[in-house]
Parts: sequence; structure tokens; C-alpha cells
Amino acid sequence: MIIFGTRGYLYQLAVLTLVCGWCGNPAAHTLRKRVTKFTLFFVPLFPFSTKYATQCTFCGGEQKIPKEQAEQLLAQHVAAQDGNPFGQTPQQPGYAQDGQNPYQH
Repeated sequence: MIIFGTRGYLYQLAVLTLVCGWCGNPAAHTLRKRVTKFTLFFVPLFPFSTKYATQCTFCGGEQKIPKEQAEQLLAQHVAAQDGNPFGQTPQQPGYAQDGQNPYQH
């Protein structure tokens, strides 16, 4: 007796701020990759389906996107993170990191 089937894996690649195509709100979207693998005796052997999608965190709407667009969005996300190490927010005007008030003389 041979036992075979499929198993799905879901990977979250990035969290992006985009305008939602469903609700029209600028909100955080998760960029996800879904990989379906062929299994033999419950051991995943090889992937046979890969799909990409974004999901709005505001309304929950999901939109499937092609691989090329997913790679482009991921590259833009990585480029934005390179100029901003460790996900730190850019320093705001009037904010002194050492705790001193820059407006006080």
C-alpha cells in the first residue's frame, strides 16, 4: 500500500503598506507565498504549485498576484529596509535621542 497526497505551506514574506483594492484604505498588507508539495508516506518530496497573494489587515481582502509582481514588491521592501536598519522609525524633527529638549535653551 502506497500513501501519497499533498501538503500546503504558507510563508509570510513581508508586511507592506499598500492601498487596498477591496476597501480602498491605505493599510498594512501581508505578502504571502503558498507552496503545495507532493508527499509520499507523509514526507514532502517536491513542490508542484507556488502562488503569491497579498492580504489586507484592515478588511481581510486577499488578492492573488503573479510571481514577478511579488518579487518586485519584496525587492522594494528590502530596499526600504536597507536604508532603515533594524526597522527603526526615522528620527522626527524636534526629537533628541539623548533625552534633551532641543527647543529648550
